[in-house]
Amino acid sequence: MNTENPWITKRSTEIFQNPWIKVEEHDIINPAGKDGIYGTVHFKNKAMAIIPIDRDGNTWLVGQYRYPLNQYSWEVPMGGGLIGKDILESAKRELREETGLTAGKWTEIMRIHTSNSVTDEEGIIYLAEDLTLGETEFEETEVLQIRKLPFSEVLEMVMDGLITDGISIAGVLKAARIMGY
Repeated sequence: MNTENPWITKRSTEIFQNPWIKVEEHDIINPAGKDGIYGTVHFKNKAMAIIPIDRDGNTWLVGQYRYPLNQYSWEVPMGGGLIGKDILESAKRELREETGLTAGKWTEIMRIHTSNSVTDEEGIIYLAEDLTLGETEFEETEVLQIRKLPFSEVLEMVMDGLITDGISIAGVLKAARIMGY
């Protein structure tokens, strides 16, 4: 099996940049040897998601209107952490901000590439246990609803297509496997 890079980059041009992303266009020679272009989005943060599980088998979902989709979305608690910073500390912050929860036990359960045909974004998913409830600390751009549900209901929401966010789906399915569902 050949795993060497068949792409040749002739030139890369930054098209756009803001505090969260950088968009580039690349003049390339594709694996068939033909000239072409390729667009990529570089994320300046790592994505992280948290599956909080209490001793009774409940978890928490966060609902919010997602601007790029122009629709409402139910998701596991998640956010971004600056590349080069401790991603677990960012996950702890996001869980506290979005749900008010803190966890005594953290387990990384998977890493994913969220859309590897156009972006280098990596997502890290944690299982958070030994939970303590506190106060939320929403960011100014967040208008969130929080739902505490039995994990089995959240798994059904994934299977029924009611949760469509990729990192949420991956995390719930992996957590279900770990927990024996």
